[in-house]
Amino acid sequence: MRNFLIVLAVIVLLVVVVGGQLAGTYNKLVKLNEDVNGKWAQVENQLQRRFDLIPNMVSVTQGYAAHEKAVFQGIADARSKLAGTKNASLEDRVAAANQMESALSRLLVIVENYPQLKADAQFRALSDELTGTENRIAVERMRFNESVKSFNETVKQFPMVLFARMFGYAAKPYFLSPEEAKQAPKVTF
Repeated sequence: MRNFLIVLAVIVLLVVVVGGQLAGTYNKLVKLNEDVNGKWAQVENQLQRRFDLIPNMVSVTQGYAAHEKAVFQGIADARSKLAGTKNASLEDRVAAANQMESALSRLLVIVENYPQLKADAQFRALSDELTGTENRIAVERMRFNESVKSFNETVKQFPMVLFARMFGYAAKPYFLSPEEAKQAPKVTF
């Protein structure tokens, strides 16, 4: 009888230890997942700031550079696409944000090549706001990618990969620059 109680105590102890490890692992995955989601929310917060600022900037800029209609149309299209991704997957929202970033980079190149745009005080103020917003977005993207890196490292390491799969957690996508942003833009007059 005494041996039975010892074996039972050892089994109960093992169940408690394994259960505690499992709970700790699950909690770590939840924490890392929520960190990634929180960081993405900050990226979206800054993207919304940009989204709200763009109509004013485009309106002022269009008065000075009507001949660059294609660039402004690209921004408007990218803005519409970004607005339509509220309930889309993370991958679709990242792709829409990348398209917006690409369109804005083309606008900023045009601005640098048209001095009359820089002369307008209102445009300069909006340009400063956009520059600040772009810097904020860059910082939030960096933080998001760091969070994704931490999450992905955790869910891909053994034995965590087993638990991650068991709990339904998989690697998350990074926020990457679009291909066109990797090449220097060409401006023609």
